[in-house]
Amino acid sequence: MKPEPSCPRCGRGVQPPGLWTSAWQCDAHGPVAPLQGVRAPSLATLEAVLPQAQVPVWLPWPLPGGWVVTGFADVGDERTGALATAVAMSGPNPLGGVGELVIVAEDPGIGLGARLAGLEGSDPGVGFDKGPPDAKVRFDGHEMALWNLDVGCDRAAYAGEALAHWLWMVFASADTGMLMGEINALRDLRDLRDGGITFEPPFGAPSPFLERMLSQGDTSA
Repeated sequence: MKPEPSCPRCGRGVQPPGLWTSAWQCDAHGPVAPLQGVRAPSLATLEAVLPQAQVPVWLPWPLPGGWVVTGFADVGDERTGALATAVAMSGPNPLGGVGELVIVAEDPGIGLGARLAGLEGSDPGVGFDKGPPDAKVRFDGHEMALWNLDVGCDRAAYAGEALAHWLWMVFASADTGMLMGEINALRDLRDLRDGGITFEPPFGAPSPFLERMLSQGDTSA
């Protein structure tokens, strides 16, 4: 059964547009774009998400050794298209066990990346990009700078700007963030809808991290 749309910032249920407004409404955050829930890791999901994507659908390419795609999420509706996308991946943690990564592309103010990173607010915060970047990734011949954010000890998060949208990379556990040194380039999967080279990412079991973070509502303001 398809999950009910929710607030991307807190997970509360949202009220659909009505006679007096075209926006979805969250009791805590007012007008929001609706989070459509976690989608299964499959080519069919990509075929459903890509036509609606107004922002990149990022994938590290090549993937770190042993890593697979484990889920998707998107924010928006039929009227707006997807204003945020999330791609989840799982694979070996460099220090042992299983690690997870979610890459988010979103318009400013959406708040999905900040929620996954465990931050208050909807964006990385004022001054997050002071000083030299902590990492860089390449796309289409251009370097995109990322800064390591101060988040909880159970995860690591990097944020920056790419193609006029926020780019977030959230790792769980924090040790898995060591893989940032191995991720040198990203691919925008939207090139598949535009007649790009036939390509199918390796898929694995659904992401426990993405499901855990997005399936339960947060009743804090």
